[in-house]
Amino acid sequence: MRFEISKVLDAIEGRVCTDPSLARAVLDLAEIIRYQDIDGGRPASLLRLGMVIDALSRELEEDSVQVYAVVHRALLSDADLTSNERMVVRRWADDGLVEVLDNPGDRMLEVADLLGLPVLSRVRFDGLRGRFPWLVEQPGRVVAPVPGAGGPVFIAHVGGGHAPVAGKRSPTGAKLLARQWRCPESGCALFGSGGGGGAFADLAGGADRSPAGQPPPSLRNGVPTCPRHGVRLNDGGPRPRTEVLAVRVGGLVRRRFVLSEEQPIVAGRAPEQDGGIMLGQWLNDEARRWISRGHVRFELRVGEVIVTDVSTNGSGIRPAGSMNEADRIPLAPQQSRVLGENDMIELYPGVQIGRAEELPTGAPFTPTSVMAEAPTMAMRLPRP
Repeated sequence: MRFEISKVLDAIEGRVCTDPSLARAVLDLAEIIRYQDIDGGRPASLLRLGMVIDALSRELEEDSVQVYAVVHRALLSDADLTSNERMVVRRWADDGLVEVLDNPGDRMLEVADLLGLPVLSRVRFDGLRGRFPWLVEQPGRVVAPVPGAGGPVFIAHVGGGHAPVAGKRSPTGAKLLARQWRCPESGCALFGSGGGGGAFADLAGGADRSPAGQPPPSLRNGVPTCPRHGVRLNDGGPRPRTEVLAVRVGGLVRRRFVLSEEQPIVAGRAPEQDGGIMLGQWLNDEARRWISRGHVRFELRVGEVIVTDVSTNGSGIRPAGSMNEADRIPLAPQQSRVLGENDMIELYPGVQIGRAEELPTGAPFTPTSVMAEAPTMAMRLPRP
């Protein structure tokens, strides 16, 4: 059972991040793992986070959904967690996958405001509605996870409904995310370390974090501040341009990925390049035979997405997402093309990649569960 629980914790780890481009909702990790009504189990269980992530995937009808988690530092030594769970949370903190704070306060709402994310919480935040008017003005922006017949479901605090609703990044958030930031504290997992610009690495052996995936700074009296260390951040210059692309297979968005000016990305059945997007796990036998190991290469140049076919069998561009076969533009091997605003590239019928905001999802398939490896016994441990 320990091995099975370790596997599900590894799966959950792949769904937590502080990357503004990939997170789909923000939550307080301590609140979720202490919500015993979800499974009637131990006072605290990290597996509950996986159950909530699965519920979010079902509501968004999208696979590989990631969440932005903030957590009080005390959770790293919480005796109600198993030693393995504490070790996992510490690893997430060390890797910058979660924000660990001495006083989380309203950081969750600040992140949601800056990034336009929905909030997963049972807290109503009545005292903060003046600072964050969208708590009332945008029904469904805050949803409470509650027990359901097949696992957690969501209920909106305002306006009813079940699906979490995203907002838009605030103007302040857009400005903050246009810059890269450096924390003067050595080994900061969120903002590297040291001052000034230059290569974004901690030469003393700390964090090495791409500026493209940095979380938003906290604002204290209008000053960009490291939320973990409470110190003023140094401006390291413009943040690299990025585009968020998504893979859709059989009508269901399977994963999102970030393309930056720093490095091309290859997608295919099983790319050999570092950072490649592997599609093989979602393909049927015929699609696996057609799609090359490395099938298409994406590059971001001067704000334009350039797609190059590097396959054996070729691809096709569907302008404006049209599924009319007459509109499909063939893309021969080694041929390149600018991916238009609403275009998508089709590697094989039903296997498409395009800009995430332009690639709708929804299919008669259930998103992959991060809890697939969880033993039933672990989810129904008796109360102490």
